[in-house]
Formats: sequence, structure tokens, C-alpha cells
Amino acid sequence: MRGRTTFDQSDQENFERGLKMDEKTEEKQHEKMDEKTWEEKHRNDPLSRVIWAGILIWAGVALLANNLGILRGVPLLGGMSAWSLAFAGAGVIILVEVLIRLVVPEYSGPVIGSLIVALILLGIGLDDVVGWSIIWPSIVIGFGVVILFRALFRKG
Repeated sequence: MRGRTTFDQSDQENFERGLKMDEKTEEKQHEKMDEKTWEEKHRNDPLSRVIWAGILIWAGVALLANNLGILRGVPLLGGMSAWSLAFAGAGVIILVEVLIRLVVPEYSGPVIGSLIVALILLGIGLDDVVGWSIIWPSIVIGFGVVILFRALFRKG
């Protein structure tokens, strides 16, 4: 006997096990690449940097305007303090981030945490003017709008 030329059952099983191992290995490597890509994307997220810079600038402008007496002459603010204005503005800026992440695929990412923070900041900021009896229902409406946007603009 020179060599086996037939392909018996044990050879078939070994071959299938090898294919399954290769598929599992390939799948693990693919998942690892996806995780790395998400980590790199999260680490190099220019939108978050712009949003946080905008929040700091907004808060500084609101506090400076208060210190200079500019806010006292603005009737549209309805008696909001500088801190209330800073919190409400920060909430609006983060809501803009949430909308951008939902609509623009290049900046897509998790939004629930940002949405919660935005609505809390808005609630704190608007408490002087509106009160919590209006703020809580508005927060519920905000969550509904985000769910709607996710349903309408979801990929795949």
C-alpha cells in the first residue's frame, strides 16, 4: 500500500472540525477588529470634543453676561439666573449632539446616556421658569421623539 487514496469518515470529521475551528477563529478576529474600530472611533470622536467645548464656552458666556449685567436687560429669559441659563444651554447643546448622532451616519453612536444628561440639564435650567410639573412630561416627550428618530433613521 503506497498511501491512502480514499477519504474515510474520520478524515471527513477532522476536515469539518478544522473548518469549524477556522470559522470560529475568523469570527473572533472579525469581532476583535470591530471592537478596535469602535474604540478608535470613540477615542477619535470630534463631535464630543466640539460639544464639550461648546458647553464650556456657553457656560462662560452666560456667567460673564450675568457679571456684566447684560442678563438683567433681557426680557426673554423670564428671570432665569445665570446658572439656570448655563444648565439649559448645556442641555440644548447635548440635545443637538443626540440629533446629530441619530441623523448623521459618520457620527452615529450610543445616545441614551447623552439624552438623559441633556434632559436633566434642561430640567435643572428651566426649573426657575417653568417648574417640574411641565418639565417631567416634556422629558417623556423627548424620549418618545428620540425613539421615533431611531426608528425612522436606523441603518439596515
